[in-house]
Amino acid sequence: MRARDKTAVSALRATLAALDNAEAVPVDEAEPRAAALEHSPVGAGATEAARRELSEHRVVDVVRAEAAERLEAAAQLTAPAHADRAARLRAEAAVLLAFVDGPGLDGPGVA
Repeated sequence: MRARDKTAVSALRATLAALDNAEAVPVDEAEPRAAALEHSPVGAGATEAARRELSEHRVVDVVRAEAAERLEAAAQLTAPAHADRAARLRAEAAVLLAFVDGPGLDGPGVA
């Protein structure tokens, strides 16, 4: 049971980071920056940019992309020495897909 928890935690942490990155506002290099201290924003949070709000569809896309990356990496690990790593990647993908597709992914061919 504990090994399965580690797999789920690993997959979920990485996916939460990917979602966090997807919510980030891109830095526009063309935007002028304050040239002098007196033109700088003042106060707590004055320089914070509002994060993007992802739609449910976009969140599902990010989770599916994370699962696909794991499945692709597992498919590339063909050497017997990498069998454990490939199995772990497939298990992480199954955990992520279970969130977007619902229960019933524990059937043959997934893990």
